[in-house]
Amino acid sequence: MQERQRRKLMILYATQTGNALDAAERLARQADRRACPVTLLSIHQYDPSMLSLEEAVIFVVSTTGQGDTPDSMKAFWKFLLQRNLSNSWLKGVLYAVFGLGDSGYPKYNFVAKKLDKRLMDLGGTAIVERGLGDDQHPSGYEGSLDPWMSSLWRMLNTVKPEFFPNGLDVVIQDTVLIDQPKVQITYHNIENVESHFSTDSDLTCLNIQIGSARSVHPGKSSSDGSRPDCFLKMVKNHPLTRLKRGRDVRHFEFEFVSHAIEYDVGDVLEILPGQDLAAVDSVIRRCNLDPDSFISVNPRELDDCSADGSIVPVKLRTFVELTMDVASASPRRYFFEVMSFFATAEHEIERLKYFASSEGRDDMYQYNQKERRTVLEVLEDFPSVQMPFEWLVQLVPPLKTRAFSISSSQLAHPNQVHLTVNVVSWTTPYQRKKKGLCSSWLAALDPQDEVYIPAWFRKGSLPKPSPSLPLILVGPGTGCAPFRGFVEERALQSKTNPTAPIIFFFGCRNEDGDYLYRDFWLSHSQNTGVLSEALGGGFYVAFSRDQPQKVYVQHKIREQSQRIWKLLAEGAAVYIAGSSTKMPTDVTSAFEEIVSKENEVSRDAAIRWIKALEKSGKYHIEAWS
Repeated sequence: MQERQRRKLMILYATQTGNALDAAERLARQADRRACPVTLLSIHQYDPSMLSLEEAVIFVVSTTGQGDTPDSMKAFWKFLLQRNLSNSWLKGVLYAVFGLGDSGYPKYNFVAKKLDKRLMDLGGTAIVERGLGDDQHPSGYEGSLDPWMSSLWRMLNTVKPEFFPNGLDVVIQDTVLIDQPKVQITYHNIENVESHFSTDSDLTCLNIQIGSARSVHPGKSSSDGSRPDCFLKMVKNHPLTRLKRGRDVRHFEFEFVSHAIEYDVGDVLEILPGQDLAAVDSVIRRCNLDPDSFISVNPRELDDCSADGSIVPVKLRTFVELTMDVASASPRRYFFEVMSFFATAEHEIERLKYFASSEGRDDMYQYNQKERRTVLEVLEDFPSVQMPFEWLVQLVPPLKTRAFSISSSQLAHPNQVHLTVNVVSWTTPYQRKKKGLCSSWLAALDPQDEVYIPAWFRKGSLPKPSPSLPLILVGPGTGCAPFRGFVEERALQSKTNPTAPIIFFFGCRNEDGDYLYRDFWLSHSQNTGVLSEALGGGFYVAFSRDQPQKVYVQHKIREQSQRIWKLLAEGAAVYIAGSSTKMPTDVTSAFEEIVSKENEVSRDAAIRWIKALEKSGKYHIEAWS
């Protein structure tokens, strides 16, 4: 039995947004079609101590933020770093690594690179050179995945021909593999279901429904808590920018509806956005489904039959609304492949097959991802397709929570949590207007309405500082959000005990357009406020577009070279938050220049100094795209 299991090709994935899962599933399908026995698992489901017993393992891993491992991979990576693992622990184990990243970030595909090196250091043998998928590529990560996969199968067949009993070129016809979706839908008697909720309050009922629907959706990742931590009600929706300037940034205040959750400054709030109900109804009508039927969704292969009875049935319309992103996310490539089997118009079948092929990959990427076509838009473009609901549940991208840096201190607002949100909108290459799902939904909410917002709290990458720690904060644009909480909290702490100084660098385009929280920062920088120069702190603003020469936060940082070095020498911590494009790199470069100049050391020594600061837990970056 063990020998038979060892002959399976193991595919492990670590995903944050779903792309790595999508790529891993594609690898598993390709293996299936070549009659190669395969096991596909999220890395958090795999026992890392078994790695040395495998014959061949393929890792598909994404890089998040500033070179961070996805949440699901943290325990696995910690295990691999154990010192008691010898450099021959993985001797005889074949492996391959494919990474998903974005070359716009400084630490591009960092997780794949360090995993590849660690597996090699432990004695593993690479089947093929690691592949690096890039979001910036004209075809996205698939631009690298397709050629990498071809090399992988060819090299694996050379070293392990037994994995391909029919030979590498014998591909099972797709029709054999298309008839079994991974989930099955059970329809329930309405009377029995409604009695289930008759004694529950509205909030309890909503909590159960969200937990039930989201716990069984196949797109669920390990870090999802299915049931919300709490529900929030919006009490303030305040514009921070002048709309004529083109940007719409809002300050939102929420109250806890049921019970307050404890949070720290620097923490992150995740919100499950509401979908456009007209779009949800359109998808249901387009697919000829009964919105009022009660369903439960189960994995087709249940390891534990008792799990079946634990799933509370939900209304089909509710299930779609809470779990299936029909009106903002673009479907994956496999969606088009499966659609081709359920299309009846010949020209649609032809086009769908072309989109799913290697030859049509670039055109599909332009049509789909670049234009951010939604599931609803794609289904409307191919009217002859009638895809069974089971396949839709499996293939429609899951409705994901959206994460925001908390911009309040709970000390200052015991029953509230605040957010600073840029309301996202853009124009596609074909001049189609698109809006961010969560930000535009929040912006449209009226605090007078009784809307319960499902919310989850989690630790961000900005740890709560102690009152005695001097701080150098850099937060241009909405990057100022977490630091509003930092300043609020320290202002309260300073009323009872002496606190360390804070220097804060803020940046925006125009003084009269998007100077977020202007009065707040100025009030704390005057007299003996926590940002006042009188107390060793400071507040400095860069207005990038108010003069012919652009001025950014890094320019203001260099102007305060001596003061910054004095604080760093006294043990200050640096916190940086904001856009992930060039800002973190440019700001870090400015700090390196200051260390080099003020400490009179070489640039290389200054770079090492900043890296040591990062290792000691005093240099933090939270960036988003």
